[in-house]
Amino acid sequence: MNEAELLRQALDMGFANAALIDTCDIMFVPAFRPLCRENLCGQYGVNYTCPPDCGSVEEMKARILCRPRALVMQTMWDIDDPLDAAQTRPAKGQHNKLTRRLIDWAGEPGLMVGASGCSLCSPCAITEGSPCRFPELRYSCMSAYCVFVRELAKKCGMDYDCGPGVVAFFSMYCFGENKAV
Repeated sequence: MNEAELLRQALDMGFANAALIDTCDIMFVPAFRPLCRENLCGQYGVNYTCPPDCGSVEEMKARILCRPRALVMQTMWDIDDPLDAAQTRPAKGQHNKLTRRLIDWAGEPGLMVGASGCSLCSPCAITEGSPCRFPELRYSCMSAYCVFVRELAKKCGMDYDCGPGVVAFFSMYCFGENKAV
């Protein structure tokens, strides 16, 4: 895959910023995982892609590190209150749809890391005791992977805090030859 073309396509599709990074340069903070148990997003234990069902911290980290490169993407949204789910949920959904469109355009296998947990099904099949309906398309969020997003943004030359009334969302497309970790 031509990385310059991938980067250009991300910007042409509407991401505010995009940058390429080696996955080995991504900082993981296992201490973030207990924050998921607080269930502020409401997805803990009711979504295959969220803790505790998504995998251990070590398993999640290995999923990213088995791909050598990542395209980090950012969108920015006019949102008054970043804690207001009614404002953030649609924006995260649009961000994740855009991420999926880019991955589909790239046409190469890889891993999507979303701006929030998977929302392909509502409710998630886990709540019915059924298997995931879309195992090849599902994605977990940066938090489930314990990615230190503020540090990732800094390494990619992106603002994490964009000022009053503006919220940034981040996602990644991890790609390249699958390697043992």
